[in-house]
Amino acid sequence: MKFTKMQGCGNDYVYVNGFQEQIAASEKPDLAKKISDRHFGVGSDGLIFINPSTEADFEMEMYNADGSRGEMCGNGIRCVAKYVYDKGLTDSEHISVVSAGKVKYLDLTVEKDPERPKDRGTVTRVRVNMGSPILEPELIPVKAEGRQVVNEPIVVDGKEYRMTCVSMGNPHAVIFRQGVAEMKLEQIGPLFEHHERFPGRTNTEFVEVLDRKTCFMRVWERGSGETYACGTGCCAVVAACVLNDLTDNVVTVKLLGGELLIEWDREENLIYMTGPAVTVFEGNL
Repeated sequence: MKFTKMQGCGNDYVYVNGFQEQIAASEKPDLAKKISDRHFGVGSDGLIFINPSTEADFEMEMYNADGSRGEMCGNGIRCVAKYVYDKGLTDSEHISVVSAGKVKYLDLTVEKDPERPKDRGTVTRVRVNMGSPILEPELIPVKAEGRQVVNEPIVVDGKEYRMTCVSMGNPHAVIFRQGVAEMKLEQIGPLFEHHERFPGRTNTEFVEVLDRKTCFMRVWERGSGETYACGTGCCAVVAACVLNDLTDNVVTVKLLGGELLIEWDREENLIYMTGPAVTVFEGNL
C-alpha cells in the first residue's frame, strides 16, 4: 500500500489514495492503529483515506490513532487539498471535500517556481470554510442545561474548571487559564476526554489569551492524545474567545507546531481557517 505522510502545524497524518488502494472497511481501524504507532509503525496522529465522492469533489475518511472514526480534522483537510492538487487529481484551486457527511470548501494557495514557468506549482497554504460553530449542548454533545455552554463550571479530578463548549463537526471543550505551557496534559487530558458530561468523549483545548488578536493553545485530542495542532480546535477556541469577549473576531492561534489564522465572520456565522500544508515523505507499507 502506497502512502504519503503529511502535516499541518505538526498535526501529522498518513494519507492513502482511495482511488487506487482498496482496503476493506473492517480492516481500517486496526490499520490506523498500526500505522499511527510512533515506535512500530509510520508514526502519526491518524490515518486518512482520500476517496471519490458524489457529494463533493473528494471524500476525507479519517481515523484517529486509536482506530476510532473521526468526523473532521482541520489540519487534515488542508493536507487533503494539497495532496489532490500536487498529485494531479484536480487542476482547480477551489475544491470541496466531504467528511462524515459534512462538505467543506477550500481555497488553495499555489506557489510556482519562477524559473519553471510551465510548472503548475505546489500548494503551500489552504483557506477552509469550516462552517458555522454549533453551540447547542445536545448537538455538541455535552450534558448541560440551557441553550449554550459558555464559561460553565466542570469538576475534573476534584478541581473546578470553567469550560466553553463548541462543535465544529466534532466536540470541543475550551478551558481558559494561565500557565498552559507548563500543564501536564498527559494527566488531565484523558480525564476531560472521558468525563461523564461528554457522551461521545471530547477534544479539550487549554488556552492562554495573549491579547485581543493572539492566543496560545495546547490540545488533548479525542483518540490521539496531545497533538502539535488541531484545526477544528483552533476554530472552537476562537468561537469561545469571542463568546467570552476575550478577543476580536480574527485571531492568530499559536500552537506547539506553528500558527493558524482563524476568522469568525459573525454576519455569515462562518469560521474560516488559514494555514500551511506540508508533505513529509512517501513510502510503501
